Amino acid sequence: MQLQFSFIIPVYNRPDEIQELLQSFEALKTKMAFEIVIVEDGSTVSSKKVIDNFKDSLDISYYFKENSGPGDSRNYGMHCAKGNYFIILDSDCILPENYLNEVEKSLNKSYVDCFGGPDAAHESFTNLQKAINFSMTSFITTGGIRGNKKSVDTFQPRSFNMGISKTAFIASKGFGQIHPGEDPDLSIRLWNLGFKTKLISEAFVYHKRRISWSKFYKQVNKFGLVRPILNTWHPSTKKVTYWFPTLFCLGFLVAIALFFINIKWVFLPYILYFVIAFFTALFATKKLSISFFALVAIGIQFCGYGYGFLKSTFVITILGKDPEAYFPELFFKQK
Repeated sequence: MQLQFSFIIPVYNRPDEIQELLQSFEALKTKMAFEIVIVEDGSTVSSKKVIDNFKDSLDISYYFKENSGPGDSRNYGMHCAKGNYFIILDSDCILPENYLNEVEKSLNKSYVDCFGGPDAAHESFTNLQKAINFSMTSFITTGGIRGNKKSVDTFQPRSFNMGISKTAFIASKGFGQIHPGEDPDLSIRLWNLGFKTKLISEAFVYHKRRISWSKFYKQVNKFGLVRPILNTWHPSTKKVTYWFPTLFCLGFLVAIALFFINIKWVFLPYILYFVIAFFTALFATKKLSISFFALVAIGIQFCGYGYGFLKSTFVITILGKDPEAYFPELFFKQK
């Protein structure tokens, strides 16, 4: 099959990010033709003027629609796209110059109908962004929870950097209305339909992620809330590892309580863990300041995800509540 790529990018009130992303498209080193489909998801701060500046150098289509969430906007973009293989990006990403070449090479060598790529921190990112990137991707945190990266059929691509064939999109009907969590839900449904997924480790993007501690907490807390819902929808994908952040935090609270009755040794595993995390971050980033920030990011990630996971599990399993009714902020109504 001759691959014809269409990039699908939903955007919401982020014209500055779109400008950086489109500049990285201009710098791609590739002989392949590709189109870019940008879907403005009901923004009040339009990106159209920024996008118009690139129409002479890039093949761009721009669509504006009512706000219905990123999943529905990606589906809208894929319906409008002309290619036979869609690459979905978040607007806060920047592409390395060899990105598309790596995707093409990997799919030509070992074709799958859905792939995911990792993310990295660009040198221009702030120390906070680099620390959050470390926390979200490191093997010593929750970076490996979504599956064995080297195994076909077990890797769950994330929609900040994800490819899906037109055939798989039509068969699966694309993303659902939950957010976050729409990307692992789609991956699992694709597996059930017989499609394969894989990681293309060389096809990474620079992903800015959240730019404040409060926004980061809100994001990971939602990740925790969503996972028990996905486990309910797809029971075969349950893993004990999803409990690790919750157990980590509960154990820390127990350690604090025991400390006040002079049982201090329980703190030792936590001290050891954070020492290892610090030096792992230092080795990866080569900066003391980022390594200290990384410890804060790990703490926020574990607490936010762990609390969200415990709360959602209790609400769904013990109280028997309907997730969409109890957590309406996790669901968009498709237009």
